Amino acid sequence: MGLPISVFVSVALDKQVEHNLEVFEAAIAELPEVMECYLMTGDHDYLLRVVARDIEAFRRFLMDHLTRIPGVSNIQSSFALNQVKYLAALPLPDADRP
Repeated sequence: MGLPISVFVSVALDKQVEHNLEVFEAAIAELPEVMECYLMTGDHDYLLRVVARDIEAFRRFLMDHLTRIPGVSNIQSSFALNQVKYLAALPLPDADRP
């Protein structure tokens, strides 16, 4: 598809209040590079999966979009080196398995 780079991005907001969450989520909904977005527990507020054509395209996404969302205080990116396992089907209960 021409988007070989997958990046997992952890984002922390300066305050986890309803208004900041709504602003962030509305901004993320408009960014087609963001394939998945989860509100998280722990050190960061959100975990994103972002796809990009190359590292320069990801850098532009980061600088032109993600860092400009009001309330974002910290961003940490991890590049996926290899997809080891990916399933789309849910593991439904099997009557034969305990």
